[in-house]
Amino acid sequence: MKTLRKADMFKKDQLAHVKAERDVLAESESPWVVQLFYSFQDPQYLYLIMEFLPGGDLMTMLIKYDTFSEDVTRFYIAECVLAIEDIHKMGFIHRDIKPDNILIDREGHIKLSDFGLSTGFHKTHDSQFYQRLLDGQVKGSSGNSNTHDGVTTLSAGMDAINLTFSSKDKLATWKKNRRTLAYSTVGTPDYIAPEIFLQQGYGQECDWWSLGAIMFECLVGYPPFCSENAHETYRKIMNWREQLYFPEDVHLTPDAEDLIRRLICSPEMRLGRHSVHEIMGHPFFNGVDWANIRRMDSPFVPQLNSITDTSYFPTEDLEKVPDHPEHHDYSVVEDANSKQKDLAFVGYTFKRFESLTKRNAL
Repeated sequence: MKTLRKADMFKKDQLAHVKAERDVLAESESPWVVQLFYSFQDPQYLYLIMEFLPGGDLMTMLIKYDTFSEDVTRFYIAECVLAIEDIHKMGFIHRDIKPDNILIDREGHIKLSDFGLSTGFHKTHDSQFYQRLLDGQVKGSSGNSNTHDGVTTLSAGMDAINLTFSSKDKLATWKKNRRTLAYSTVGTPDYIAPEIFLQQGYGQECDWWSLGAIMFECLVGYPPFCSENAHETYRKIMNWREQLYFPEDVHLTPDAEDLIRRLICSPEMRLGRHSVHEIMGHPFFNGVDWANIRRMDSPFVPQLNSITDTSYFPTEDLEKVPDHPEHHDYSVVEDANSKQKDLAFVGYTFKRFESLTKRNAL
């Protein structure tokens, strides 16, 4: 269950993204997307009830194994290609593809999650729509960063988590700090395409840049632009032509390096800009059975003790789960704007009826 505090959604100007995430999950019938069963709300919170994927996420696997072989990388990147393609077919852009958001199901196959930054270019996925709806009474606050349609651009004076890197300990330091970065308020921009930061318009191809960065990390051990702090990473991404570097002690096949370079490149040259088949037809994927890959054995299959086994999730995450539900006092008198603010959440409730929502079921 994912819970979102309504007050925080207003304060952070996240109304458009809340709606986009709910819409992606409710509309999806894809095996590559985490399934939403219910969404509902109470006076203070929004709730999303989703399927439980017991295999953890790709970030945890990378922390555990450091790097993958090219064969293992080929499997996961191929599945990600199909997952991203399904999102794009629905008319959405994910905009936040990263290892943390690639979950592993009980069979070891991937599913995409966390669509909080996605957009489908619907009017209700535009933050301006909610500002007009609320007649300007609710103003978004972005703290020390600037937002454009909810995508955070890093300010020069941000207080980021310091990382000290040398060529020798880069992998060890990244591994040590990876989870801290993932859950910090600043986060990490390591996988975000430069055109998103430029705020000059972009399309679905921005998700393919993110996939290239993930592929680099799978094979090398850290993302291509990781640096001492998030602002420096941002600077490197914006200067990617000079900053994309393959370490000499990591030996990639020419096909693997070529695919990464053709994903981490300018939008007009990027594979996948015109069709996903540009990526699927790359020599790196020779031999991939695209039609049946989800039926194949995964390189990693979770060994589960029960259907609710949480052993593949970081223990520090589980320690944050309260022993008892948080108590909400609903007796508080509503403020003058509360009913008007609830206009923003009309239509959020959803219930999945399997027999009716599956195509061609009747």
